[in-house]
Amino acid sequence: MPVSTKPRVRFAPSPTGYLHVGGARTALFNWLFAKHEGGTLILRVEDTDVERNKPELVDGILVALKWLGVDWDEGPFFQSQRGEMYRAAAEKIFASGAGYACYCKPAAYAGGDYSAPKDEVEDEGDAEGPKAAKLAACPCRDMSADQLAAKEKEGLPRAIRFKTPRTGVTTFEDAVFGPREVQNGDIEDFVLLRSSGVPTYQLSVVVDDIDMRITHIIRGADHLSNTPKQVLIYHALGAQPPIFAHVPLILGADRTRLSKRHGATSVGSYADEGFLPEAFRNFLALLGWSTGDDSEYMRTPELVERFSLSGVSRTNAIFDRAKLEWYNTQYLQKPPVEEILPFVEAELKKAGLWQDAWGSSEQAWFARTVDLIRPRTRLLGDFTTWARAFFTDDFTYDVEAREKFWKDEKIAGMLGKLADALAALPEWNHDACDAASRAVAAAEGVKAGVLINATRVAIVGRAVAPPLFDTMVALSQDRVVARLQRAVAFLNSR
Repeated sequence: MPVSTKPRVRFAPSPTGYLHVGGARTALFNWLFAKHEGGTLILRVEDTDVERNKPELVDGILVALKWLGVDWDEGPFFQSQRGEMYRAAAEKIFASGAGYACYCKPAAYAGGDYSAPKDEVEDEGDAEGPKAAKLAACPCRDMSADQLAAKEKEGLPRAIRFKTPRTGVTTFEDAVFGPREVQNGDIEDFVLLRSSGVPTYQLSVVVDDIDMRITHIIRGADHLSNTPKQVLIYHALGAQPPIFAHVPLILGADRTRLSKRHGATSVGSYADEGFLPEAFRNFLALLGWSTGDDSEYMRTPELVERFSLSGVSRTNAIFDRAKLEWYNTQYLQKPPVEEILPFVEAELKKAGLWQDAWGSSEQAWFARTVDLIRPRTRLLGDFTTWARAFFTDDFTYDVEAREKFWKDEKIAGMLGKLADALAALPEWNHDACDAASRAVAAAEGVKAGVLINATRVAIVGRAVAPPLFDTMVALSQDRVVARLQRAVAFLNSR
């Protein structure tokens, strides 16, 4: 491992897509490890694949990381701005005899001067890299000096290939999978620098990791097949390889690689759906890592305190949407309500329901109302859908609720009498609302539940909501009376 007093790790996405779940989990593991060890997290954008990169996606990746709460200490650095360093490293390997010039036409030789395979350019954790094929030797490997001179004289474009030893083994240490050993005969003479002057993933990643003094490489297990090649490059450049930690892949419920057919895969989609960042962090952290006990709900400081590479599993993790939603309910309901208010405020603003007074003179009311609603919430969007009536008078009556609880012809009359009784109350509190409602029900000769259910539909538009009399207190006397009168008019018009 390179000499360093504290670990230095990196997250290195490629701007070929949005930040997806696998990449986010890799970023989170790096972040947790760096925080736990008092180390440094570097953000590096691997944007050398000009055909597949979309520069506009860089901002999306950065926004998603910030939403997730993964902040970095250095960067972002862009590989597209470091080309000279890669070319110099390739020429150094060539000059040392560990590499050779290849004049083959693109794809003429398997593993040749071609565009990088998918596992070289995807965000870490996203793809299952193909196993290295057993390949015939490139004919350029053993060209004589005269043959090389002739090629140079012709001015033919050349790539630089790594001259993989034909015998022996390449070894490396993996903090998850243990010591690894690969026969050199199973590693092709892979390209370092394409004839276009563009470096391959294998070269650029090693050069960057050496330059940035990376001590631990935490990435998806799909990169295990890349590691022997990278170890060879480290040695050719006279550098000691870091410690590797290949974390398990994330699979869908059907045990296949997580993809769009399993639902949303980008972090931004989950943010838009109304998941809380800390809930998503907690869920992601336990996809392929365990504390060794049955702990599930862990606030972020506890995750940082307890995280270690020794707890990373070798078994692929299963993405369970229902479990993610469970985590979200925990984080909506358990933390102090003050932690939830900014997220609810943002949701209300997005829906055009926010009133500035709720952030100042009526902040206490806002906090109490959110606290009343949140035990029944699953996503932030619930505050603007089924709980909409707490924040605006502009709501509709749910059809099924109407048909179930307003079918009795006497309901309109009872709601009118309840409106009068509530309007006459000298004090507005839970017990007063309760007593008034039960008194009207008794006078009308019906069970209290009949009037309570009809009233709930009248004042919030739904059959299911927080306890009725707590809801009444939250809405205020004037609004409850007005909504009951509105419901009476609605029923009479029908």
